[in-house]
Amino acid sequence: MLDATDTRLLSALQKDAHLTAHQLGEMLNLSASQAGRRRQRLEAEGYITGYTARLDPLKLGLQVQGFIQVHLGTHGPEQSASFARMVNTRPEITSAWTMTGEADYLLHVYCDDLSALNSLLHEVILPHPAVARVQSQIVMDQLKRDAPLPT
Repeated sequence: MLDATDTRLLSALQKDAHLTAHQLGEMLNLSASQAGRRRQRLEAEGYITGYTARLDPLKLGLQVQGFIQVHLGTHGPEQSASFARMVNTRPEITSAWTMTGEADYLLHVYCDDLSALNSLLHEVILPHPAVARVQSQIVMDQLKRDAPLPT
């Protein structure tokens, strides 16, 4: 069970994963060792699954961000597993979800340019044997970056 101090610790780490045990302790009115032990416990219990750096896609030359809805023509465990393997081999696909509704999958992609997006669609995704059709949307502007989870 999480208590209020755990929740505040998680919230603080989502905003800045570089906080030291000393800084966390000051924020939470704990000693550095108590704050460090809480962080370790939350990591061990799986509340904290890792630490990452947020990169600027434009500075990396990734000019096109998009979403691709994928509709499968055939459904079954083998087709789903094969599609998932393909998704996991493509660095342009930064996240993927199985969905309810019309589309079976929603893919979030970053590409160098429109030509790279076109290649991803027509040379990788559409030729997959389970895929019947795709629908893509290009992001014009991102109003809100991926935000911390509510705690």
